[in-house]
Amino acid sequence: MRFSINVPNFGDFADPRNVATVAAAAEQAGWDGLFVWDHVLHRHHQGRPFGDPWMLLTAAALATSRIRLGTLLTPVPRYRPQQLARQVATLDHLSGGRVTFAAGLGGPIEDEYRSFGDAAEPRLLAERLDEGLDLLGRFWSGRQVNHHSRHYEVRDVTLLPATVQRPRPPVWIGGFWPRRAPMRRAARWDGAAPLFETARHGQVPDVAEVRELVGYVRKHRTAGAERPFEFVLGGATPPDAAQARDMIGPLRDVGATWWDERQVQTGPDLDRLQPVLRRIEAGPPVV
Repeated sequence: MRFSINVPNFGDFADPRNVATVAAAAEQAGWDGLFVWDHVLHRHHQGRPFGDPWMLLTAAALATSRIRLGTLLTPVPRYRPQQLARQVATLDHLSGGRVTFAAGLGGPIEDEYRSFGDAAEPRLLAERLDEGLDLLGRFWSGRQVNHHSRHYEVRDVTLLPATVQRPRPPVWIGGFWPRRAPMRRAARWDGAAPLFETARHGQVPDVAEVRELVGYVRKHRTAGAERPFEFVLGGATPPDAAQARDMIGPLRDVGATWWDERQVQTGPDLDRLQPVLRRIEAGPPVV
């Protein structure tokens, strides 16, 4: 099992220098990854400064040499695929092939889409997500792309350089369980990073629900089933090592492969640097 730290892209973490500090501390303390949020607007947190996640991850890449880096998660329908492909490929080169790309619809949908005059119907956004993911994979290949479909058109385009990771960076898909459609989408890619209707961000999911989800995704794995597949869960672990082990061990036993630590993200320290650094320096749970 591998362990990551998760931080928002606002408050103290809108400053790339603070994210670089967090990334360096996480690498030194033995964590395996750092993931940041990807929001342009989140009205629940309005009044705080927000940073661009790809600039934040650039600072993290320059401060580290080992840990995985990425967003949890990027709302692909909010981007133009060619722009997003460039950003991810550039970060993959800068980091020496350490990018993990997590994707979904994002949210809050009203804030992130309708506030800017964009369509916000979930079915339409899901179509754009699937079409956008297909285009990203093709752009990252470094081969010529021609594409004409409902939402995007590409004419004789080759985006270079291709990503360092071949055939592309790992792609994880997020969504709320027990909604089935996002997890069927995840089964077509490289990982599932679910939230749960019964355990929101920062809360530890129920083992029985995780077992059901893992079984559902594995049932729907077809193309690329020979590649490693990650099940990414998260929440806040207690400081006591034995208690943390008792919490995460059963999740690992039913299939979880990553634990994304969201230690302070259910309280007032959500976007403050020092509490996150204290948790990082204590090291990842030992399972």
